[in-house]
Amino acid sequence: MTSPTPPQAAARERAGEPGLATTVALYTLARLGLLAVVTVVLALIGVPWLVALLVALVVALPLSMVLFRGLRERLDRAIAASTARRSSERASLRAQLRGDVGPPPSPDIPVAPASPEAPVAPSASSTVASPPAAAGTDGAEVPAGSDPAPSEGDGPTR
Repeated sequence: MTSPTPPQAAARERAGEPGLATTVALYTLARLGLLAVVTVVLALIGVPWLVALLVALVVALPLSMVLFRGLRERLDRAIAASTARRSSERASLRAQLRGDVGPPPSPDIPVAPASPEAPVAPSASSTVASPPAAAGTDGAEVPAGSDPAPSEGDGPTR
């Protein structure tokens, strides 16, 4: 079942802003790219690769906070929009579970038009169900409510 596009997603698509997964991937790639650039620069000036990588890890964090401020703000907006959307969906689901509102209409299931015939009332015999019969130890059916295997305290068997 697909859910309709929430208003936040529609507004975001109109604004051309990518979703949460795209924004996270972009920010992660930018951070990894900065780490690689700093590592290569340090290695080119003669620092051993392992030391260059460790120094780049320490240096890239504050640099990314300054250089990627716009990406980080976009990521914050995407997280806030995702959180708001999930909160509204959770509230809607809880309201449906409490019975406050009906479920949203599903576009997948066509609604059959009302039949012009009057509804047929079920007969009295079809509304009362008899309990199922159990099988005895020899495979014969035992009527419901009777004990299929009497115990020793029940008295002599006939």
